This record gives sequence, structure tokens and C-alpha cells, in this order.
Amino acid sequence: MLQLVNHLGASYNLAKWLTQNEQDAEDIVQDAYLRAVRHFGSFRGEEGRAWLLTIVRNLCYDAMRRKQVRESTASFDEELHGTCPTTTSDPESALLHKERADVLRRALGELPLELREVLVLREIEELSYREIASIAQIPMGTVMSRLSRARRRLQDVLLPPESLR
Repeated sequence: MLQLVNHLGASYNLAKWLTQNEQDAEDIVQDAYLRAVRHFGSFRGEEGRAWLLTIVRNLCYDAMRRKQVRESTASFDEELHGTCPTTTSDPESALLHKERADVLRRALGELPLELREVLVLREIEELSYREIASIAQIPMGTVMSRLSRARRRLQDVLLPPESLR
């Protein structure tokens, strides 16, 4: 059977970034795994990770529609998502790293959902454009344009025009 446990982190990351709520993300991932096991017969041998993340994505959108949730910023577990600095004896470096991570987290959290989704799948989960298109059920050209817009918006926030001179 598909190694579902190997994709637990990716499933949670996607659900967390889409719902921006830890408890909802946990519930969605649990439901996604139950559905994946229940519907394993419909799995046709394609990439298992993309198949599972499609289930997670669809459940996220269903949950948001049911709750009629508006996008908002949410807390982010640095240890879980790997943004904690490596232990350092230099408090100044640690503080600067934390500050940069906070700015990046806020900027990513403020992106529109469709841009945040493709950016998380590409840059955090390192999926191919083809896998993202399959998961998000959009053409590959749309994936590329959304990634471009998301990167540009992050760049505008993280690198104001005066810093580019």
C-alpha cells in the first residue's frame, strides 16, 4: 500500500497554509488519510504524494466553504516547518533570523489563497509544476503565472524598491 505516513508532513503543511488554522489542518489531514485508505481502490498508480495532497486540498476548500472562512493570518510553528535557526551562540544572528522568518511568514500568509497554495506546493513541498497542476486542478500555464505573481508579491514585500538601488 502507498506509504501514506511519508507524506504526513507535506499534508499538514498544505492544510495549515490553506486553512491557516492548526486544529482545522489536523482534522483535515486525519480525514484525508481516512479517505485515502477507504478509497485506495481508486488510486491508479500515479504519484502517491500528489494523489494524497489532492485529497487534502479538496478537503481544505470544502471546509473553508462550509465555514465561510475569510483569509486571515495565523501562527506558524517554526520547529514543525523548519524555519528555526540552527542553534547559535550569537544572539544577534538568532534575532535577525527570527525577524526575517516572521516577515516572510506574514507576507506568505497575506497572499491570496490561490497564490499561497501554488507557492507552498512548489517552494516548501518542492513539487513539480505538473504535480501542482494535477493537485490544484488547473492548467500548467496557470500554475506558472500564479507562481510568478506570488513570487513578485513576496519580493515587493520583502525587498522594497528603495532596497533594489
